[in-house]
Amino acid sequence: MAEAGRDARTSGLALAALGVVFGDIGTSPLYAMHVCFAAGSGLTPTPANVLGVLSLIVWALLLVVTAKYVLFVMRADLNGEGGILALMTLATRRVAPDGPRRRLLLALGLIGAALLYGDGMLTPAISVLSAVEGVKIATPLFVPFIAPLTVAVLALLFWFQRRGSGAVGAVFGPVMLLWFVVLALLGLRWIPGAPEVLTALSPHHGARFLLAGGWSGYLILGSVFLAVTGGEALYADIGHFGTRPIRRVWLAVVLPAVLINYFGQAAMLLQDPTAIHHTFFQQAPQWALVPLVILATAAAVIASQAVIAGAFSLTAQAVELGYAPRTEVRHASADEEGQVYVPLINWLLFAAAVWLVLHFCSSDALAGAYGVAVAGTMALTTWLAVVHFSGRWGWAAAALFGVAFLPIDLAFLGANLVKIDHGGWFPLTVAALGYLLFNTWMRGQQLSLAALERMAEGEFRAHVAAEPPARVRGTAVFFTRSGGLPRMLWHHVALTHALHKLVVVLTVQITDEPRVADTARLQIAPLGDDLVAVTARYGYMQRPNVPRVLREVAARGVAIDFDDVTYILARTRIVYGANRSMALWRKRLYAFLARNAYPATANYRLPRERVLELGVQVEI
Repeated sequence: MAEAGRDARTSGLALAALGVVFGDIGTSPLYAMHVCFAAGSGLTPTPANVLGVLSLIVWALLLVVTAKYVLFVMRADLNGEGGILALMTLATRRVAPDGPRRRLLLALGLIGAALLYGDGMLTPAISVLSAVEGVKIATPLFVPFIAPLTVAVLALLFWFQRRGSGAVGAVFGPVMLLWFVVLALLGLRWIPGAPEVLTALSPHHGARFLLAGGWSGYLILGSVFLAVTGGEALYADIGHFGTRPIRRVWLAVVLPAVLINYFGQAAMLLQDPTAIHHTFFQQAPQWALVPLVILATAAAVIASQAVIAGAFSLTAQAVELGYAPRTEVRHASADEEGQVYVPLINWLLFAAAVWLVLHFCSSDALAGAYGVAVAGTMALTTWLAVVHFSGRWGWAAAALFGVAFLPIDLAFLGANLVKIDHGGWFPLTVAALGYLLFNTWMRGQQLSLAALERMAEGEFRAHVAAEPPARVRGTAVFFTRSGGLPRMLWHHVALTHALHKLVVVLTVQITDEPRVADTARLQIAPLGDDLVAVTARYGYMQRPNVPRVLREVAARGVAIDFDDVTYILARTRIVYGANRSMALWRKRLYAFLARNAYPATANYRLPRERVLELGVQVEI
């Protein structure tokens, strides 16, 4: 019975994973083969070229996705969570805490995270645009309406994000299951007419293509890479579904379906070399084109939904770990902490996606920009995985992993970087800006915390004894990030000449673990009858709840007056000092970010009517 229940749960998770994890890589057949033979590639669909490109696609899926991600990288989980920030955390644990290697690994991880924002902008644009472009096969009359239709679909997609994915999550899996069945059926329609495509399973076709093609053949790798975009989602989403369902679905459903479809597209080109325009839709009979366009658009929307949700989750993690300034984070589900909606990120992604569609106008033109973002993330993932695995397997085995996969990643990245002037500049610009913001915020926070240095309990007692404040009823809660007594406590006494009957100094500590168990949540240190220090530990995937913390503290014997609790917060104002710890323009950028950031307590579920803010000037 237990085994049957476990199998049923795994099957349910596997179906759900179809709609969340595999949407991106599952829609790659819409454009990958087509882009390889697009007009700008200079590649003609001769039998040698078709079999060579097909062999490269097959082995890219087998080596990059199946071998690297499914067999190896998915083993690098942080208490069940995946993604590049989790991998960066694991890798930094293998090096000295304050050394240059840790700073380098942090930089690599943050650049990879910034590249994922580029992915979040490009995936909706290219997926929806390539799906809508299918109407050109049905009738050329719709050509002028492709861009407006794409923008309309994107507007609906991003507007829907505020409702959360839970409302329609139940239908995502079945729709994508239908999509993969259709992929396989379309491919099977053409393979019997040119069964020689099955020989592309031999890697010698791909090797011969690269050797014969020289530099031009190498550049085609940038288009071949589009077949594996979305592979990083298998690792990023293991926290939602677990490794077992993801592996099962990839090997049993997704990989066979996309391979059969690519074989079918290649077989069609061997039978009709003129069918190089939108090869995916050319596979379908005329009567099925309109339903196929509708299904492809639905699949593209689902693929985009997953990437956008990933950007929200990445932002929430970066904020909680202190890598990014706070922004509004809405929790779409009271039960699922991972379901978040970030309005600022949502509308930035929407604006960027619309601009990309209107600027590039076609999926062919967007392909160059798309590959750079994902190839860069995959290469950085491999590098961080090598460092992490060195601590688990030893340097020799980790080096073998790197030697096996890093050259493949770098080859794909190099082929995409050549397209910088054809759109590749866009994700690199996004990554550079993202890393600048991450780095500036982290450095500015270090300087601000140094300026707001904590004070010793004895020093505070001496101040209070020298000029005793009036004692007022109720409980005051002061927040500190560095532990100990904050200078904000004395600042409050100096301004008001009063001190509450009970003072709670609360440190909300976000750990580099995804979750902290309730039993390990609290540390309470009484500092006298009227003063208590509390540390509440949360994982970066959890949402702090300060009122609940106070109830737990009271349950352990601290006399908190819940009818009269005041939460006292610091509202800092940044001024520029003479020290040269950071360039002036970066100080100004940090001040702008700090001025517009949500306060650190915005996500602590504090009752607004019980909050008191005091201004503090901080010199950096």
